[in-house]
Amino acid sequence: MADFTVGDEDFLLDGRPVRLLSGALHYFRVHESQWGHRLAMLRAMGLNCVETYVPWNLHEPAPGAFRDPGALGRFLDAAGRAGLWAIVRPGPYICAEWENGGLPHWLTGPLGRRVRTRDAEYLDRVRRWFGQLLPQVVARQIDRGGPVIMVQVENEYGSYGSDRVYLDALAELLRELGVAVPLFTSDGPEDHMLTGGSLPGVLATANFGSDALGAFEVLRRHRPKGPLMCMEFWCGWFDHWGAEPVVRDAREAAGALREILECGASVNLYMAHGGTSFAGWAGANRDGEAHLGALLPDVTSYDYDAPIDEGGRPTEKFWAFRDVLAGYHEVPLPQLPPEPVTLGAPVTVPLTEWVAAEDVLEVLGSSEREFGTPPTFEELDVDRGVVRYRFDVPGPRQPYPLRVAGLRDRAVVYVDGVRAGVLTEEEAVLPEPVAGPAVVELWVESLGRVNYGPRLGETKGVTVGVLHERQFLHGVRARGLRLDAFEDAERMRRLPFRSTAENSGRGLFQGTFDLQDPGDARLELPGLVRGFAWVNGVNLGRYWSAGPQTSLHVPGAVLREQANTVWIWELELEDSINPEVRFRRQTSRTSNESSTNSAVPSSPVLRSPTHASPAAGAVNS
Repeated sequence: MADFTVGDEDFLLDGRPVRLLSGALHYFRVHESQWGHRLAMLRAMGLNCVETYVPWNLHEPAPGAFRDPGALGRFLDAAGRAGLWAIVRPGPYICAEWENGGLPHWLTGPLGRRVRTRDAEYLDRVRRWFGQLLPQVVARQIDRGGPVIMVQVENEYGSYGSDRVYLDALAELLRELGVAVPLFTSDGPEDHMLTGGSLPGVLATANFGSDALGAFEVLRRHRPKGPLMCMEFWCGWFDHWGAEPVVRDAREAAGALREILECGASVNLYMAHGGTSFAGWAGANRDGEAHLGALLPDVTSYDYDAPIDEGGRPTEKFWAFRDVLAGYHEVPLPQLPPEPVTLGAPVTVPLTEWVAAEDVLEVLGSSEREFGTPPTFEELDVDRGVVRYRFDVPGPRQPYPLRVAGLRDRAVVYVDGVRAGVLTEEEAVLPEPVAGPAVVELWVESLGRVNYGPRLGETKGVTVGVLHERQFLHGVRARGLRLDAFEDAERMRRLPFRSTAENSGRGLFQGTFDLQDPGDARLELPGLVRGFAWVNGVNLGRYWSAGPQTSLHVPGAVLREQANTVWIWELELEDSINPEVRFRRQTSRTSNESSTNSAVPSSPVLRSPTHASPAAGAVNS
């Protein structure tokens, strides 16, 4: 047992100054069988601490129904065994390029902008969730022999709001529920962010990617005393579907890390190891300086151009960081653990069976209901998945443009059973006018709820209505299909699979295969367009031919030598004969995933605008 405190200049362990050399690793983005390896990699890089968020929506998918909330405790135990301290960031909001910033859809749907404020109903739901979660943290605090040394209050609140009453209530709740280690806040190094997101008596930290001197000067204006810490050193960045990948030069990033440490500060690498946003949990951003523009959905891989890549292997950035961090240790750094086992011979898997999308919806979806106006995903209790809307166009009437107003995010449209186009929020009018009478079907998918900015918590689906000329079409029939419905083994057995030998298309494909040497692999999906993939019931996440991600990470623990099953839920492909997928071995950061060397912004605009560089020597370190 030990005592960890915040001093006037340093962090103190039993009264002795210590520097935190931390790295972000999200337990929910790494298969549990690989936690030990990834934590050992952090130690080998020269880190003494691990930081993790906690996604509320993953653990409470329905009000009061908790799913594996003990995962955090098991991860913290693994961190302790690895010889690492732990920083916990429980939210309730986490950003993290995670669906809805970690907030449950069943909460943001009815509450809207009342979340992340002093609203009594919102705080009541937070109290219930923290009541389930925090005992795992409290029991593992450093003064009880565990690894937990600090806990965050909210997350980057200064880039969102200014409700000090809310932040005070969260801090009081954490203390009431037994958190005794130091609390902290983290925000961009901007005056308005630090005034909006920090609390008197609570350690304030800063998040940035470069210009440590400038960032810490701003922090010192607000906090003349206390240890300096960059809680998020953005050593890489995340990618969006349909955009060029973002890659940061390893030597330049190592120089920025060295600058932080030369300021006398502690640091948390964001990310040290990113992992994977399995099961469609990747979030989205909005374009533009105010984050109010076009939707930018995040890819499934959370590789983040981190020093430890998605497959758990060291990169050039790992070795550059290790060289820097070694200078802050009195003993040699540990050796790297053995690399994860990779797949032996590659295998091509024919997708021999198929169920049409309509039949999948019939078996796994909710009951079809009729509404006067289109219900949102939230009203149909769909977090991740699709909703089918059916409208009748009255007739007879001449052809008129058909527009979907307030579409979020992507709709494949059928008129009288014939594909008529794909609509998005920006391109919301069918290419060809529609005459009446006709039946219009919209198969709408959420591409990820916004995780950052003022549009956090926005609803999904058809949020305004369908217009024929200027007339709303009323009397819509809707049914939803959640991704977690594919986890229902009993209903999955009722699906009417048939052979793909003659024809197949939009729907659920299935293939079976054996392996000689199971291990970490990549799943390639040639010829497929957009959807989700499962291996032995584990949802690997979304694939999309839009790129830049071209394959999915498969943890070796989900594979076996015999009788493996792969499912592909394809949402756009119209016709295919004898489709197939391929498994190949996992290698170091895959060259076919990222080949563009576009530098990460010095202070990436998705988090905070760039700040001016102050005069050298202005930081009190």
